[in-house]
Amino acid sequence: MGSGRPRVSLVAFTCLIIGLATLQASDAQDSPQDFLNAHNSARAQVGVGPMTWDDKVASYARQYANSHIGDCKMVHSGGPYGENLAWSSGNLSGTDAVRMWVNEKANYDYNSNSCASGKVCGHYTQVVWRKSVRLGCAKVRCNNGGTFIGCNYDPPGNYIGQKPY
Repeated sequence: MGSGRPRVSLVAFTCLIIGLATLQASDAQDSPQDFLNAHNSARAQVGVGPMTWDDKVASYARQYANSHIGDCKMVHSGGPYGENLAWSSGNLSGTDAVRMWVNEKANYDYNSNSCASGKVCGHYTQVVWRKSVRLGCAKVRCNNGGTFIGCNYDPPGNYIGQKPY
């Protein structure tokens, strides 16, 4: 890509694949509290209550992320939770992954409950889904040097015909 920055790709619970984008990864930490803070900040902006960290959901996210250490492939788990995935060819912090998902807010029209034409907003709507109250996330460095991040949401969101908040 010529910029020297890592390539980043996302997959939403709705299995939409976003094309490669460029992002400069920060040195932010990847603790449960970092993931929670990033999610809850976006939720507070639209009047949605905070999520809590859930060890069972986090264990699921960790197991799934670990299963992709060898390939770093962006494929959904198909499990019982809502799911946002992010991938980078270099280092990507969990905070940066959540920021990318939240940046899709610009593509979301609340009144029509839809994404702008040709745009993606399903990662954002999952982050702020009012009924999703438990969060678990994991980050792994893949064998190829890339980063795979997954966040799972319980209960899942992004139901057709329902608004996130």
